[in-house]
Amino acid sequence: MSVSENITRNYPHGPGCDASVLLDDNSTFTGEKTAGPNSNSLRGFNVIDTIKSNLETSCPGVVSCADILAVAARDSVVALNGPSWTVPLGRRDSTTASLSAANSNLPGPNLNLSALITAFSNKGFTAKELVALSGSHTIGQARCTVFRSHIYNDANINAQFATSLKANCPSTGGDNNLAPLDTTSPTAFDNAYYKNLQGLITAFSNKGFTAKELVALSGSHTVGQARCTVFRSHIYNDANINAQFATSLKANCPSTGGDNNLAPLDTTSPTAFDNAYYKNLQGQKGLLHSDQELFNGGSTDAQVNTYSTNSATFFTDFGNAMVKMGNLSPLTGTSGQIRTNCRKAN
Repeated sequence: MSVSENITRNYPHGPGCDASVLLDDNSTFTGEKTAGPNSNSLRGFNVIDTIKSNLETSCPGVVSCADILAVAARDSVVALNGPSWTVPLGRRDSTTASLSAANSNLPGPNLNLSALITAFSNKGFTAKELVALSGSHTIGQARCTVFRSHIYNDANINAQFATSLKANCPSTGGDNNLAPLDTTSPTAFDNAYYKNLQGLITAFSNKGFTAKELVALSGSHTVGQARCTVFRSHIYNDANINAQFATSLKANCPSTGGDNNLAPLDTTSPTAFDNAYYKNLQGQKGLLHSDQELFNGGSTDAQVNTYSTNSATFFTDFGNAMVKMGNLSPLTGTSGQIRTNCRKAN
C-alpha cells in the first residue's frame, strides 16, 4: 500500500480531530492504533513523524499534529488523482487517547445501512455525506477477517465476485490476507466503489452526518485494503454479493484462519482515487458488508448511482464532507497542546 493510501485511511480512523490516533500506548492509557477498525490497518505514521520533525526545525511549536494529519490526508487524495479542498487550520492536539472511544465511535464493517446512517448522523453528517465519504474505499485494501462474513454469508454480493475473494479469504484462516476495497481501479481515487444500509445511516447520523455524507465519505474506500477477518462474514454469508467475486475472495480468506490476509477495498483501481468504488457496489462487488449496504435497495441507492456516473459530483461532495469531518470537535484556543512529537504528549 502506498504512502498516500496509508495517510488517506488514517485521517477518518480517529474518534476526533485532535490527532489522538497518532499517540502511542503508554502507562496511562491504551491508544487507538489497536482499536478494532484500526488494528493492522493504519500505517504511514513515520511519514507524519518526518513532516512534524521538519516543521519543528523550521517553525517550532506552531503547527499541530492534527493540522498535519488533515493537510496530509487532503494532499494524499490529490496525489491519487482525487479532488482537492481548502483545509481550515488552527487545530490543537489532545494529550490522551481512548481505545474504547475509538471502538465505539468508528463504524464497523458489518453495520447495516440504518446503523451507518445513525452513526454518521450522530456526528452531524447526512446520508449523502456518508455515501460520499464511503467513496474513500476506492483505494486501499481490507483484511480477510473484515470481509469474510460478507463473501460467505450475505446475499447482496455478486456470486462471481464472492467466489473470486474466497480464494484469498477462506472460511477459516488467512485473517490478515488483503483484498482491494475497490476491485475495478484500486490504485485510483475514482467513483468505481459505488458501482461494485439503515444501520450505517444511524451510526453516521449519531455523529451529525446525513445519509448523503455517509455515501460520499464511503468513497474513500476507493483506495486501501481490508483484512480477511473484516470481510469474511460478507463473502461467506451475505446474499447481496456477486457470486464470482465472493469465490475469488475465499481463496485468500478461508472461513477460518487467515484473519490478517488483505484484500483491496476497490478491486478495479485500488491505488487510484476515483469513482470505481461506486461502480463496484452496483455490481454487488463491495468488499465489506457495510460497503454493499449502501447499494442494497435502500435509501442511498440513488446517491450511489449518481456518484458512479459523475466523478465531479463525487469529488465535490467528498471534499465538502472531509472538511466537515475535520471540524468535528476540534481542540482550539488554549485547549490541548501543540505536540512536539506526534506520538506522545509534551
